[in-house]
Amino acid sequence: MIEAVVFDIGNVLIEWQPERFYDAKIGPEARRAMFAEVDLHGMNDAVDRGGDFKGTIYDTAEGYPHWRNEIQLWYTNWIDMACPVISRSVRLMRALRAKGMPVFALTNFGIGSFAYARTQYDFLNEFDRAWVSGHMGVIKPDPRIYELAEADCALPPAALLFADDRAENIAAAAARGWQVHHFTGPEGWAARLVAEGLLNEREAE
Repeated sequence: MIEAVVFDIGNVLIEWQPERFYDAKIGPEARRAMFAEVDLHGMNDAVDRGGDFKGTIYDTAEGYPHWRNEIQLWYTNWIDMACPVISRSVRLMRALRAKGMPVFALTNFGIGSFAYARTQYDFLNEFDRAWVSGHMGVIKPDPRIYELAEADCALPPAALLFADDRAENIAAAAARGWQVHHFTGPEGWAARLVAEGLLNEREAE
């Protein structure tokens, strides 16, 4: 029996597409060149593991002076990368909570970036529990992050239904016995919640 539903945040509740942001800012050709030279996703992983939000990004920028201004946009224009909201997913989260189902978050997110995001998106303050990698010092898909989540909520793995957009994160959770859903859009997630009997068709709209 499912006793709690666990949401990833990036690309489940909020779109997270840095490449799309940079394509619009500097053009696809320059974006491809920058991403080929600078490990920006690795930089972001460092933030998600607990590194200082601004400091990690600005330190990286100093190592690539010809991309300095563009890299700094990862901090100064961060909210323009973390958007738009996936509205139906937010409705599903709220519908579950309205029925008394505990709703948790398990997210790769920095300490500073998550604190900022919570000021921009009110629903990020509504989880019954929020497991944020920056505070935990480990990121998905490391098995340790799932182990820490289990210990914190004291629920058996099979009682957790977890939605994430990344196959490797889903696989790691499934390996620990979690019930999982590979999120490719809110329509499929809504259908899964209905199939599990957690929401009815009207509630899942």
